[in-house]
Amino acid sequence: MVDKYEDPFVRIASMIGGDEYLKVARSLLKAEDATDEEIASSTGLRINMVRKVLYDLFGKSLITGIRVKDERKGWFVYRWRTRREEVEHFIESQKKKIEERLQQRLDYENASDFYHCGNEDCPRVTFESALDGMFKCPSCGSVLNLKKNDKSKKAYSKKIDEIKKDMQQTF
Repeated sequence: MVDKYEDPFVRIASMIGGDEYLKVARSLLKAEDATDEEIASSTGLRINMVRKVLYDLFGKSLITGIRVKDERKGWFVYRWRTRREEVEHFIESQKKKIEERLQQRLDYENASDFYHCGNEDCPRVTFESALDGMFKCPSCGSVLNLKKNDKSKKAYSKKIDEIKKDMQQTF
């Protein structure tokens, strides 16, 4: 369980992957430059799960790995450390991706007319699909009518504005 006073790195890790990520993130904060084996023993997770989490966090630039030679075994091992300064950048990049996807969806909603038969179980279809099906519902066969999508457009616009406003306040 993550509380609101927890380190932002730990909170983000938990949001990304749940309990396993939470345990690994807390372990990384406690022991700087820890190996995957050290993290596995401190968290009680299996080594392959720890490595999966570490590689995912590394791919998101939230941690970094330093390759060093293990003096006892003669193998190369990675020592992992957090990049807590990258947490804000990660959050902003995720917000930007979400905002772009919502904008694409809004553009699609604005550019298309949708038709629907009125049955909640049936999908709405574009004008082109309705025309191809002679304005008969592809699922139930009922007549298709123009469906206003003003509520959807308004919801997308509102969410996009909220994200943009939040991003402006951050910078």
